[in-house]
Amino acid sequence: MAGGALSALLIPVAAVVAAVVFFTAMDNLNNGWSSEGRAQLETSVSRSCAACYAAEGRYPESLEYLEQHYGLQIDGERYVVHYHAFASNLMPEITVLERK
Repeated sequence: MAGGALSALLIPVAAVVAAVVFFTAMDNLNNGWSSEGRAQLETSVSRSCAACYAAEGRYPESLEYLEQHYGLQIDGERYVVHYHAFASNLMPEITVLERK
């Protein structure tokens, strides 16, 4: 009888442990995806700037210009993009932050 009580106790404990491991893994996966999404957006903004410079001989003054003329898409609900253009012949400073 003692063996049956022990196995009856181990099944719920194993289920709780499995659930904790599963949700921890999902949280880590989501964190990895958000870091990757931020990095991809930063790369997209940089590449759009380079395409503008190659086509027009100058870097764009604003993100809006890239969105209107080069098809750049930014999810403003998820990311904040800091874009600071120094001069038309210098690559702008680009920083992408994720909103929490």
